[in-house]
Amino acid sequence: MCAPARRGLLEEAHMADKRRFDLFADFLVERFNAPRVFDVAGGQGKLNEALTKRGRAVTTFDLRHKHLPVTYAQRIFTLEEPCEAELVVGMHPDGATRIIIQYAAAHRLPFAVVPCCSDNGMPYNPWMRHLAELARESGFTIVEEVKLSMDGRARVLVGEHGAAAS
Repeated sequence: MCAPARRGLLEEAHMADKRRFDLFADFLVERFNAPRVFDVAGGQGKLNEALTKRGRAVTTFDLRHKHLPVTYAQRIFTLEEPCEAELVVGMHPDGATRIIIQYAAAHRLPFAVVPCCSDNGMPYNPWMRHLAELARESGFTIVEEVKLSMDGRARVLVGEHGAAAS
């Protein structure tokens, strides 16, 4: 009888923090002077909603049919997407993590991503190192990791070009 209850508590402890969208939005607003943001693989648009409340114009890219009433592009984000943002972000974007870095590099935009899972089966720590190296190889002069004060995957990988750094 105790085992199922204990297991439920452990599972809950490993789930993402419900404040994650607000915490990430606060970080983005404090770190970047970016009035227009692309939120890639943004699910229902919760990060969009949090950033919009903070005065940012956000477009969320995802394939979901059901989403919040936010600016939403129901399609896969690609390198061919017209550049109408000053920042590209992703909160647990799974398979879209690389495209965020590549798109930001191609358009000389900063990026901030909170990776969750790798898209190649790599364990989390090597995946984070791999993404940082990808950013450096893509021309970002500032590549750093910041930890948000939240439970769950809370490591933010940030990439900026020297001229755009604050």
